[in-house]
Amino acid sequence: MASAVSRERVALGDRAYDVCLAADFVGIGEALRLALPGTKRVVVVTDDTVEPLWCDALEAALQLPGMRVVLPAGESNKTVQTWSQCVDAILNAGVDRRTPVVALGGGVVGDIAGFAAATALRGLPFVQVPTTLLAMVDSSVGGKTGVNHPNGKNLVGAFHQPRLVWAALNTLSTLEKVERIAGLGEVLKTGLLTGGELWTLLQTHAPLLAAGDVEATRHAVGLCVRAKADVVAQDEREGGIRAILNAGHTAGHAVEQALGYGALRHGAAVALGLVAEARHAVKTGVCLDAALPDRLLELIEALGLPSRTPEVQQDALMKAVVMDKKAVGDMVRVPLPVRVGGVKLVDIGIAGLGDLLGELP
Repeated sequence: MASAVSRERVALGDRAYDVCLAADFVGIGEALRLALPGTKRVVVVTDDTVEPLWCDALEAALQLPGMRVVLPAGESNKTVQTWSQCVDAILNAGVDRRTPVVALGGGVVGDIAGFAAATALRGLPFVQVPTTLLAMVDSSVGGKTGVNHPNGKNLVGAFHQPRLVWAALNTLSTLEKVERIAGLGEVLKTGLLTGGELWTLLQTHAPLLAAGDVEATRHAVGLCVRAKADVVAQDEREGGIRAILNAGHTAGHAVEQALGYGALRHGAAVALGLVAEARHAVKTGVCLDAALPDRLLELIEALGLPSRTPEVQQDALMKAVVMDKKAVGDMVRVPLPVRVGGVKLVDIGIAGLGDLLGELP
């Protein structure tokens, strides 16, 4: 008997797609064939950590012939070179334009595989099968794909929407605790942006989320997906409101790059960035809730996330932040919290960015 599957629709006209939240992979084959009628074979892109854990189960559920492309795991391998190798492997498999690329893994795999799908044969269908909490709540939805560059995070890439997202919660059971908890940084970001039910869940069930409780996690993932699907439907290519989803990322990305990719997990860096942005917002009069930075820090600690930024040089942070892809001229547009559930996009110059980075906990 198939397990219950909940669905959220990303409403993008004729490119709309379902984000399916399920207990396991049961039903993914049927869902893929509905999303991509006539599919005869697939290319599954994964990494050398996930491949021995989940690839056999996925392929059995898909019930389609195909091949595997196995990438080296880790943020440090999210490079132009790895993307190029992925494209080579996909093309060498003899794909045609109806062959979907199925990304099985976390955000790194999804971003690389998605960028490869966007560029091979000028665009192949793409399916996201996230296996980390971070990917489930954020990176698998919305069509951002790409790789890092020495000048900054995700500077090389493309918008390429998936045709289906299938999040199987049982894959979270094999995550290292530190990896699973890092994903809660993006849950916290979404809770700050939306307020309401997700913020209440964080306030009341942070210890359960930190412990990996299945029901609390499923609830959080569903709320995050719904929130992101709504924003993406309004602003697919980040020309306006979608920029609010970058909350925590200006300072967070700077910390990631300055430390060296992979030294601090993305979700943990985003959580620290949220505190810096909240402190800056209070000091500049944008935030109407002076207690918000401390409330964020309390939640970060309750969720088991790092509450202190690793030692990093200020000049390295500044070099990273000025290369931010969100920069226009000498200004970076930063989503600053006004209150829980309210954000204002503020253009900040170089001096202000230095002040913002100085607020990292």
